[in-house]
Amino acid sequence: MEYIIIIISAIFVNNIVFAQFLGICPFLGVSNKLSTSLGMGGAVVFVMTLATLVTYLVYQFVLVPLGLGFLQTISYILIIAALVQMVEIILKKVSPALYQALGIYLPLITTNCAVLGVAILVIQKNLNLLESVVFTVATSIGFTLALVIFAGIREHMELMGVPKGMRGVPIALVVAGLLSLAFMGFAGLV
Repeated sequence: MEYIIIIISAIFVNNIVFAQFLGICPFLGVSNKLSTSLGMGGAVVFVMTLATLVTYLVYQFVLVPLGLGFLQTISYILIIAALVQMVEIILKKVSPALYQALGIYLPLITTNCAVLGVAILVIQKNLNLLESVVFTVATSIGFTLALVIFAGIREHMELMGVPKGMRGVPIALVVAGLLSLAFMGFAGLV
């Protein structure tokens, strides 16, 4: 039951984009088309899970025993950047089709603050390894859900008669605010 609460909370109640405002750059930048948002979402699920798993292990078995917990943020940044580069190199050699499918999304994930934020949140929430993985997967699914919903609305708005002064970023920010308010409706769920 605890894992179900973690999943529902991470996807809906404490959505990484709408409640914690992490990952806003890719949320606004990659959500023009549904296909690109799905690609970015898939890449985020993969990289965020892998990064949190590695950073959790480094924190618990290297930083804490050596009394270097204060190096958490800088070490996480280096680990995430290195992981993304390794994944990119491995995918290029092992699966060129998957590498082409992920394309530009892997380098973009390096600068996605949601990946770093989730890795830090796992430690702050004092979750064990299994809870951390469940939380991370659910959070990345919540990120993907936000991206896909927003992309669908933006594609639909392209067909609508949006006033000239509101086209582009202004209407996108208004819609993002309304989506954030809609997700606040899940607040009493857990």
